[in-house]
Amino acid sequence: MRIYVFKLKNVIICISLVILCTIIFSLIGITGIKAIGVAAISRDLPIYSVETKEKKASITFDCAWGADDIPSILDTLEKENVKATFFIVGLWAEKFPETVKLIANKGHDIANHSYSHIRLGAVDNQRIKEEIVKCNQVLEKLTGNKVELFRAPYGDYNNSVVAIARKEGCYTIQWNLDSLDWRPNITQEEIINRVTKRIEPGSIILFHNDTPHTAKLLPAIIATLKKEGYSFVPVSELIMRDNYYIDNEGRQKRKGL
Repeated sequence: MRIYVFKLKNVIICISLVILCTIIFSLIGITGIKAIGVAAISRDLPIYSVETKEKKASITFDCAWGADDIPSILDTLEKENVKATFFIVGLWAEKFPETVKLIANKGHDIANHSYSHIRLGAVDNQRIKEEIVKCNQVLEKLTGNKVELFRAPYGDYNNSVVAIARKEGCYTIQWNLDSLDWRPNITQEEIINRVTKRIEPGSIILFHNDTPHTAKLLPAIIATLKKEGYSFVPVSELIMRDNYYIDNEGRQKRKGL
């Protein structure tokens, strides 16, 4: 009899523990879901692309290293009547001031890519501000124009980066189409296919200057996309300035649509 009672007590205890664990995990699950929801809502995202019914996109270049291919890139853009956006590192601008002026004089966007090309997601707010402000100052002094576009080096951002850039008068811009032109051993065909087969209306395309292939491939890429009905505008003309929101994929959309 005692053995039976002992076993019965054990069964009751086990059942109670199972019920208790179920309740606890359920509460954790609900809390976790709520926390995830709050985190998602509170993310301060850059603009990765723009919702539009028109077949238009933006070509962007990150400029951080050499500058030998800039004349070739500018020549292609001029021949194709395309205006692009150049995200320029402050140190690069100081090293190649006449190149920056040439880009600006050709009518392209001059945009901020930080002063020294560090990972801004890994530094404190004061350093983030210094990187953005100092680059703006360098670019504005060279061109005489206010800088309003910013891209974090390596695409490395957090809420603070986006918020500080906004406070300094800049829209933070990412990309939804990476040519991967920077990648070692990537082939010309791979770059062309990535861009021409993945583009969509409102895309922001990422290129870099000072790569083995970009300047050479640019004419073919632009010509191919034009045949498909695409036109190109600088980011400053692609993005919306008011009455918009950015969805959880970084796509800028008009409110009320």
